[in-house]
Formats: sequence, structure tokens, C-alpha cells
Amino acid sequence: MYQLTRVCKPSRARFVHLGIGVRPLLLRHLPSQPLTTDALEPPKPSKSRPQIPTEPLPRSRLLSRILLVAKYTGLAAFSSTFGILLLGAGIFIHDAFTYTNKDVDRVPVLPLALHPEQGGPKNLPIVRALVDDVEDDEAKKLLDKPKLVIVGGGWGAVSVLDTLSLGDWHVTIVSPETFTTFTPLLPSAAVGTVQVRSLVEPLRKIVARLRGHYVDARAIDLVMSERLLELETLTSTGKPQRVYLPYDKLIIACGSTSSTHGIQGLEHCFQLKTISDAQAIRRRILDNFETASLPTTTPEERKRLLSFVVCGGGPTGVETAAEIYDFCQEDIVNYYPKICREEVSIHVIQSREHILNTYSEAISKYAEEKFRRDNVDLVTSARVGAVHPDHVVYTVRSPDGTISTHEIPTNFVLWSTGIAMNPFTRRVSALLPNQVHKKAIEVDAHLRVKGAPLGDVYAIGDCATIETSVVSHLLELVDEADKNKDGKIDFDEFDFMVARIKHRIPMAESQLQKVRTLFDLYDSDADNSLSLNELCKLLEEIGNKITALPATAQRRKREVLEANGIQDLDEAVSTPFRYTHLGSLAYIGNAAVFDLGNLSFMGGLMAMYAWRSVYWSEQVSARTRFLLMMDWLIRGVWGRDLSRL
Repeated sequence: MYQLTRVCKPSRARFVHLGIGVRPLLLRHLPSQPLTTDALEPPKPSKSRPQIPTEPLPRSRLLSRILLVAKYTGLAAFSSTFGILLLGAGIFIHDAFTYTNKDVDRVPVLPLALHPEQGGPKNLPIVRALVDDVEDDEAKKLLDKPKLVIVGGGWGAVSVLDTLSLGDWHVTIVSPETFTTFTPLLPSAAVGTVQVRSLVEPLRKIVARLRGHYVDARAIDLVMSERLLELETLTSTGKPQRVYLPYDKLIIACGSTSSTHGIQGLEHCFQLKTISDAQAIRRRILDNFETASLPTTTPEERKRLLSFVVCGGGPTGVETAAEIYDFCQEDIVNYYPKICREEVSIHVIQSREHILNTYSEAISKYAEEKFRRDNVDLVTSARVGAVHPDHVVYTVRSPDGTISTHEIPTNFVLWSTGIAMNPFTRRVSALLPNQVHKKAIEVDAHLRVKGAPLGDVYAIGDCATIETSVVSHLLELVDEADKNKDGKIDFDEFDFMVARIKHRIPMAESQLQKVRTLFDLYDSDADNSLSLNELCKLLEEIGNKITALPATAQRRKREVLEANGIQDLDEAVSTPFRYTHLGSLAYIGNAAVFDLGNLSFMGGLMAMYAWRSVYWSEQVSARTRFLLMMDWLIRGVWGRDLSRL
């Protein structure tokens, strides 16, 4: 028998702790042999000491993170350096091919462009040729094309230019301003939130795609019988000079001006229609704060200087008041004496019961609540009586009908209360006896000016309004629909008449949905026919229910301009203009509101960013989009520019 002795071995964990590698034990089958005493003896030590493999000590976690950060920092620095070098190389290559000497010698010019002939009712120079009409082969190809003249450089004019194709028209745009303006952001430019350069795009660059021409002039009069547009230009000495510009098609898109409502003292007010208006407002606001900061300014004078009055609670007035409030909260309080911010008062005078009254009721209430939290004084159901150099007089009608008179001392008044005709549109309207609208030129469903030679003169934008009177077409409609010529309109004839009304005046469709109900309602004698008197009453009621909307050029097709020499070609190649309301939006001070018809959206920063996104996408060019984005970024980081330029 053998006696087995238990031998205790150190654990594997202890070997690992000592840094000694442990190999796994290999088991194999050994043949059975008799156990001898030699096998029980411990092994004799060998002469050569075996090398015990060791594992490297684990790297500390902090060191690993430092090396990882250093690695990615180096990659970022290398990428940035490479990007800057690549950008610099691109700019160098661009400059190398841009700044080259371009020799222009012996440019051809038509004799009529240098020496225009005299003519027309006033015997003025007739500009039948421009100095760049034949300067190259591409320009020569357009010389015999129909002459399309566009008066104005606003949204309507630019929208028309976007729909045209190169080579179809000899295009000339007439405007006293050399640029088009993104007018919705003028309130932001008035306080320096964005720069005015970010809102303008030169008209020459826009019309260059069509190889068109720009004339720096103001439209004065129109001779429709001879297709001559009278312009007023300035000579090198600043003296006015008048000329005639011929046209084959004329598009009036010169916008509108603010309505005065017969109020006295409007010469003391600012308007916000142009870049010049925004610059003047900005200078006045900065002047007021600088003067209010002087120690010699009395408390009463300081309050008057820091009182801002906005007449009109529409989008322009509300956005201007909101921008002034933001300017005071974000910049004035940081860089001017604190007393200037404390003494600021902003007043909005609105003739209706609510501001933004053309928006939904929920939006109006939200904007009013926002202004009340911001301590903006809202004066509703009020009318301005007079504007004086140092104060505004207005009256307020109380719920019981009593009228009280109030005054607001101020050194800043913005007038923004509706639109009215500018001098040229007023002149065109006076030339046509059937133009009875007081605020705009009335056009038909194809945007043709009513009363003008058919297919010659169009009007779009704020200067135009689509006709809503159906009764004026009574005789024409009866002549088309009365098949049996009995002087009465039965139901089948009335159904045909309804189709013709929808074609002539698309905005009347909503009032002509239930044809049979309308027919029975106005068939007073129940003889299953409508007499002329009954029909006149029906059409008059329909016209009164149609809401007049401004004509815009955003959804007009190119075919509306294709009427050339044939009176009915407009109706043959183009469907009537249909106004589509895409929505209204307004900025109310680090918040915005959206009225999308059946859907209203309002809120804080998220709504403001949505408002910015819409206006950013509506910019005319990529250049203005980039500049606008940079302006918003600069204002967010460094604030508004307080320089008075």
C-alpha cells in the first residue's frame, strides 16, 4: 500500500499577482507503471535557470485618455490647416482668373441710341434703342423681339423676371432704385438686427440672365394709343429730363405708398417702405438715445426722446415695435446708461379692437398678451387726430360710446396704416374711366388693366387689385347664356352662366357652389327663370361677398405675357389668375406667429427660428442668404452695431 500525502500548491491568482505566467495544465493518458520511490522524490534542480515570461504592467486610464485626446486634436489641427490652405489656394486660383485685363475697343452703338428722335404728344425724345442693344451677337438677337417693359423693381417685377426665358423678350426694367428690396425684414434693418446690404440685390444682376436692360428713371405718364411710357430721368447736373420709352407689353409693378387718411402733420412721421426709410429710422433712434444720455438733458425731455409711437397695428407696425423692444432689452441696457432703458416707452395705436386683426383671433390675443408682458402700451379702438413735432394727438372710443382725447409726447412716430396709390398708378387710373377703385388699379382675371387696350398693359403686386364686381359683366353674360333670346335665364342657361362667371372671376367660385339653391333663392316669382332685375340683384350680392385680394406674381405662369397682337390669346394660352393664400406670419419679439388659414402656430424661440427660415428661403439670391445668415450670427454673438452712420 502507498501512503498519499496532500501537497498544497499556491493558487493561480497568486502567480498572476506575482507577475508569473501560468500555463494551462496539459493532461494526457500515461501507461500504468508500478510506482517507485524515485517517482515520489522531488525533481532535482537543473543547472540552467528557466526564464519566466512576464506581462507588461497595464497603462493607466488617465494616460490613455490623454493620448486619445492628443491624437484627435492633432487630426483636427491637421484637417483645419489643410482646409485653410485649400481654401486659400481656391481663392488664389479664383483671383488669378478673375482679375484679368479685359480690353473693350470699338463697341458698336446704334445711332438712335446716341441721338433719339423726337415725337409723341409732348414732343419728347423717344428711346427706341439703348446703348447696349448691339454690343455683342447675343444682344443683337434680342433687338427684334417684342419689347417688354416692367415698371418697378419689387417682388412682382422680380417674380415676372424669374418666369421668363432667355431669347423670348427684349426686357427693360424701369425703377428709380437700382436694387430690389426684401421688404418684410425692413423692421429688422431699422434697428440694426440685419444690415441693409443683406436685403438688397442689384436689378442689373437679376436682369442680366435675360440679357435685359435697366433704366434709372421714374414713370410719370402713359400714352396707350401710341404705346409710349413717359419717364423722368436726371441729367449729370441733377436737372430732370423726360423721355418716352416704347413698349409692346407693359407690366406695372411699382408698389404702393402709405395711406394718409387725411391726417395733418404726417411730414413729421417715418414710413417703412424702402431702404432709405429704414436707414432714417435707425439714425433717429440712435440720435434719441445719444441725446438722452447727455447730463444736460432734462427728465421731461429724456422721456419724450425715449417715447416711440407706432401708428398702425398691422404686421409692419407690430414687427417694428417688437424690434425696438428687442433693441432696448439686448443692447441699450448693456451699453447705455441704465436710466435710458428705464425711461423707454413704446406705444402702438390701432384703430381696430385688436392688433394683427387680419390674422386669426388666437394669434391677435397671443400677440397682445406678449406685448403686455413686455410693457408695450397697446391703444386700441383709437384714431390719430394729428401729429406734431413733439407729440401725437389721438382719440379713443370707450365701450359706452364716449370719445376722449389724449396726447403722447414723442420724438419718433412711425406711420403704417394701410396702402394707397403712388403718383404713377393714380395717373394710370385717371386715364381710364372705368377705374373706380380708390387704392389700386383694377385688373381682370388675367391681370390685364381694365379699360386699357386688351393684352397691352398688365398690373401686379400692391399696385393692383383683381376685380370683384360681377354685375358689371351682366349684359355680356346674358348675351352668352340666353340661347333662345327670350330675355330670361332658365336653370340650364344659368348653369352655363355660372361656369362663365367662374372663368372670368375665379374668386367668385366660393360663392357659386350651390347653383340650384341660388337660382331658387332669387327666383322671386317662381317661374323657373330669372329676369334681368332678379339676375342683377343676384350678381350684385355675389360681388359684395367676394373679398378683394391683391394681385401677385408668385403663381403666374409665363403664358400670361404671350398675348402679342391677338386680343383673346391670353384666354387661349393661360388659365385665369387664382389667388392662393399661403399664410401670414409676423415677428413679435423673440417669438413669432403663423396664420396658415385653418391652422395657427405661435410660440417662442422655435417659432422665431421657423419665421427666420421662411424669410431666409425667400431671399432673391444665394448672396443675400449668406449675408442674412451672417447678420443673425453676428447679432447673436456680438450684438447689434450701435454706430451712427
